[in-house]
Parts: sequence; structure tokens; C-alpha cells
Amino acid sequence: MPRQSRSNPDNPHAKDRFINRDTSWLEFNARVLNIALEDRTPLLERVRFLAIFAANLDEFVMKRIGLLKHRKTQGITHAPTRPDEMPPTQTLRACRARIKELENTLSQCWHENLVPTLKDHHIHILSYKDLTKKQAKAISKWYRSDVFPILTPLAVDPGHRFPFISNLSENLGILLESKDTKDQHQPRFARIKVPDILPGYIRVDTLTIDDKNNQPSPSQDSPAYYITLDEIITNNLAELFPGMRIIDILPFRVTRSAAIELDDEEVDDLLEHVEEELRARRFADPVHLQTPPDPSPKILQILLAELGLSPNDHSINMPPLAYADLFTIADIDRPDLKDTPWKPVRPPAFADPETDIFAQICSADILVHHPYESFTDSVERFIAAAAHDPNVLAIKQTLYRTSRDSPFIKSLIHAAEEGKQVACLVELRARFDEEKNVHFARQLESAGVHVAYGVLGLKTHSKCSMVVRREMIDGSWGIRTYAHLGTGNYHPQTAHLYTDLGLLTANPAITADVVCLFNRITGLSAGQDYNELLVAPDHMRTRYLELIETEINNAKAGKPARIIAKMNALEDRTTIEALYRASNAGVQIELIIRGFCCLRPGVKAMSENITVRSIIGRFLEHSRMFVFANGSTDPVNYTYYFGSADWMSRNLSARVEAACPVHSPEAKAKLWRMISVMLDDRRNTSILNNDGSYTHLTIPKDAPDDSPAALGTFQTLMNDTLPGPSSPVWH
Repeated sequence: MPRQSRSNPDNPHAKDRFINRDTSWLEFNARVLNIALEDRTPLLERVRFLAIFAANLDEFVMKRIGLLKHRKTQGITHAPTRPDEMPPTQTLRACRARIKELENTLSQCWHENLVPTLKDHHIHILSYKDLTKKQAKAISKWYRSDVFPILTPLAVDPGHRFPFISNLSENLGILLESKDTKDQHQPRFARIKVPDILPGYIRVDTLTIDDKNNQPSPSQDSPAYYITLDEIITNNLAELFPGMRIIDILPFRVTRSAAIELDDEEVDDLLEHVEEELRARRFADPVHLQTPPDPSPKILQILLAELGLSPNDHSINMPPLAYADLFTIADIDRPDLKDTPWKPVRPPAFADPETDIFAQICSADILVHHPYESFTDSVERFIAAAAHDPNVLAIKQTLYRTSRDSPFIKSLIHAAEEGKQVACLVELRARFDEEKNVHFARQLESAGVHVAYGVLGLKTHSKCSMVVRREMIDGSWGIRTYAHLGTGNYHPQTAHLYTDLGLLTANPAITADVVCLFNRITGLSAGQDYNELLVAPDHMRTRYLELIETEINNAKAGKPARIIAKMNALEDRTTIEALYRASNAGVQIELIIRGFCCLRPGVKAMSENITVRSIIGRFLEHSRMFVFANGSTDPVNYTYYFGSADWMSRNLSARVEAACPVHSPEAKAKLWRMISVMLDDRRNTSILNNDGSYTHLTIPKDAPDDSPAALGTFQTLMNDTLPGPSSPVWH
């Protein structure tokens, strides 16, 4: 149902010209949840989207609820530059109400829909009372051997302080009394942490098999039975408290704030500074307590008091408390209940694995679209080839997030060991990846790589690499620079899940700017001039505003005027106001924004010519591209940029970002095809209404089955990417 706001959508001078970012983000997560509600989504993919929704919500509570509670405590009514912003107290109230609605939908979907449907497909989610005697015996045996030794009951009494409750941990709060009638005191409280080193769901039927190497895979003919770990522990507590009688048990889960960011403007050692921030975050204030329905009043009172939380910070959820544990169920090996696996296709320019990758890049810019096109056979291959090529003199790369077994780390270390000049910018402050990046930084430094941690006061979010190579140029030896610029991280795993763009180029104008960019982030240079790249915080916002202004002038002059922008989020108010001016001038503006959007579309005399759509489906829409008609009706003549930055204040003002122009007609045509498919999609698309709600589009009855409207963005682009039978990739 559309969510009504108190705004007046026909009054362009109303105080609420902008949609609140936090409530808008919750509507984004509601769209994620909706995929799990759709019967047309394969069953285990529905389970996966429940887990994704839950993991997203955990992060939101850590980051945004934590920040709002901090602002409320500090008496901050709004951001200094945003007097029209909804106060923290009001925002918290709105967020909590919406979270409760979404959690109720989540619980209903799982218990009333998915659990019975899983059972129909021979995947059984059990309660303890459902166990057969054989299953209960097997669980009891496994519990004593594999779980009991790990558990640590912690009592709370005059000699034992209330224990530290770690972030996102599942716990059992227990009230006990002595069985000895001569030793009757007030009930005592104890806490047990559910071990997070074990999966949240335990497969019961495999515990009854002696040969652990001969465990059956779930199938239509081989049913599988699962039960939650916390339920196993709850039903086997007696051995932990001999001589005591258990009065009551309350499972609970605590979320702590992640809104801890120390000032790094003046620090001596950024590495140590980030490690200090990690320690501070571990002990950050609790912001949320979850329990099942009908919690023990006594235990709940103890928890709220000891954690410093109010009843408003407590939410009641039907088990499981950690729905993110459902990834275990989603990963069950049942191909018949999942999307057909997609194997990224090797980009045509690199169809021959033996081809000289540098010769191919030198001959023409190569635009790659992941995960439709292989990240391994393009970007990974580019850096690996550079590391092993004796003619390569230097490699430079930014790393914001990467995998634990990253091939890029291995390639950079190999290159350094081979005597090449290797520099790597490791962003230590990448949220929730800080600890991993600290490890990478030390590992690279020990191998002789020149490691930089970025510009103080700014996060380096740009995704770029450069390779300096000695080669024959016009008959004599010279130096040529190659570069890769992208919208996504150098992360092989997410490259299979996120849609991202990348350009491999030897264009001297672009690579010269990349050289300047690396000097900016690894050295002390400032005020760099860039001819091709748009770089934040230097001039990216200014240049985008100029491009918008050009469209305004074209519209006033009667020329074609159009803006199409695709991004993850839109929040920067200066840019939004420019888009409002463009709309009033008659510029047609189509925004494709996956996540939250603070622009209010479709408002008379303010944003009548702006539409906002959100596309959510099989892959995470992560690429950002920005298209300006520039007075033309031919998409080949449009101005195209893609890059790492959303139109958010933090990206444009507080991060090092880069956006790259696209000049090649072939690459422009490729981008235009992507955009056209997205604008035609009615399967995966929701339209933003001016009250902040979204309406999911329906597929027209007359839409051809093979049209983008019916197939949607993901299937259409997969079909586009598949090579023909004569292609060497096909074979």
C-alpha cells in the first residue's frame, strides 16, 4: 500500500521538498523483501532474499538508527545545513514503525508461506517438538560432543558483572534458582552466548549418519531436516546448571551502533587510528534488543536496564531472531529450486585466452559489463598479465573492498617481488571491511609494495588501476600507460553478484588524468587539473551541475534536452535543486535509482518532468552512469559518464571519486542498450510516487514474451550477452 506523507505534493515551496533518506532507504529494503514474497521467484532464491533483507536491516540499524540515537542524545535537532530536515526523534519514530511493519511481513512470509512450501519440496524446518526419537538422540549426542564444550555460562551476581554482549550475537538469558530448598534466594540471572562459529541452522538427518563423508544431498527423493542451533541449546541446558532449576529462558539478540567514526584530520598513524576505531566500535552503545513474543518480564527488565535501552529500543520478532542465518538454507544444493546458474561470458575482445591483452586495449577502448561479462577474464587478467609481463615497469591500484583470497593482492605481491614499482591505495576506512583491509595493508607492505592509506579527511572510493609498460611505439621503444576505471570494487566474489561497468583504455588523455589522480591520493599534490575525468571532491559536483545547466539552456532554446542518470542513491541537495530547475525548464529527466532517493518526483511546478524508477532483481544494480542529450536526439551523440560516485553529499564532498567519459561509439551504443532495457523493464521495476511510496509495475498483457518489458532487465541482458554458436566463447 502507498505510504501517505504529510507533505503537500502540489506545493513546490512546502518545507518537505525532499524525501527523508532513512524512510526512503526502508522503502528500498521493502522492495528487496517483495522479491521474497513473489511466487514467481524460485523458492530458495526467495529464502535468500529474506536473508538479504535481514542483513540489510541489521546494517541499517547499526549505522542509521545508531546515528539518529546519538543525535537525539546530543540534542542535535537536524544537520546544520539542513534546517528543513526531520528531527531525529521524529525520524526514529517513523523508522521504528516501518521496521515493525516490515519485520511482521518477514515473519509471516517465512512461517506461513516459505516453511510449508519448503516442506512440500522435502526441506523440513523443525521445532524441537517435531523431532523423532532417533533425531533427538542424534542431536543430544552431537550437542554433548560438539556444542557443550564451547558454551560458557556467565552468571550475574555480586561477584560477577553483567557480561559484555557482542554485536549481532544471539544469546539466551536464563533465570535460575537452587534445587536445594535450604538455599532459596532471589532468582539468579545467567547468560549463554550461542556460538557464532557454528551455523545457525543444523541439518539433523546428517547427524544420524556415522559416515560423515557419505552425507546425502537434499533432493526430491532425499529429504533434509533442519533445526536452529539456539533451539538445540535451549532444550539441552540442564547439563550446564547442575543443582539448579531453570525458571525461565529468553532468547535475545543485541545490535550495537556502527556510527563510530573518530576524527582523522590530525593523526600521526592512520593504521593505528583505524585499529582504535575498530576497538571503539566493538564496545559501541547497544541500540536495539530483539526477543521472541511473550518475553519473560523479569529477564527483559534486566536486559533493558543493563544494556541502557528503553522499551522503544526493544522489538518482538517471531524466531529466528537472526534471519540472516537463512543463507544456510538458501545455499542448499537444490538447483531445481534456484535460478539457472549464470556463467559470465568472456568479453569478445578477450575471446582468445592467448591474445595479447595490452595489444587489444591499445587498439580500442574496451567497455565491460559485469557480471554479464567475465570479471576474471578482463579485470583480473589485466592486473595478472601486468604482474607477470617483464615489460611492465609499474602498477598502481586502489583497493576499497576485495575478497580474503584476493587475486589482486597476489598479483601485486608477485609484481613487487619481480622488481616492479608497485603502489596500492588501501582504504582502511571501508565500512565493515576495516579489519580485513588493515591485514591487507600489512601484508602488502611486508612484500615491498608501496602502500598508501589515502587522503586524510577523505575516503578513497574511486576504482582505478594503471599499468606503465615499455613497448614498441611507432618503431621505437617508449612508455605507454594503460588504465582500468570502474564502478565496482576489485572483488571477485561480488563481481558475480553486482552489476558494474569498467573501461580498459590506453587513451593518453584519460591515462594522463589517472596518473594525476594517483599522485593526488598517494602523494601530497593538490589542485590537480583533469581534462577527462570528473574527480571528487575537486570538481565532480561542479562539472555535473554545468552539464545539467547545459540541458536547461538547451531546453530554453528549443533544443533537445534530456538527462538519464543511474545510481545507487540520490541525496545531494545542491544536485537535486539543479534537477528541479531543469524539470521546470522542460528537461526530460529519467532517474534509475536502486536505493534511497531524496528527490520528490512528479510535483507540480517543481519536478513534473522527473521520473524515478528502482530496479531490483537477480543482481545488485551497482553501476552508476550519467547521460546528457547535449542538444541531440541521437544517443550516439549524447555525453556519457560512468563512475564510482552516487549523487550524494558524502561522495561529492568527502570522498575521492572518479567518473570517466565514454567516447567510443561502440561503447556508447552498448550503454544505450542497457539504459533502453532498463527503461522498458516492467518486471523488476518500481516507480517512486511523490509521497515517497513505490508502485511496482505490471507487465502489459500484449507485451511479447521475449521483450524487455516481460523478461526484465536481468534476463534480457543475459540473453544479449550470450554469444552465438559460431563464437569461440560458445565453444
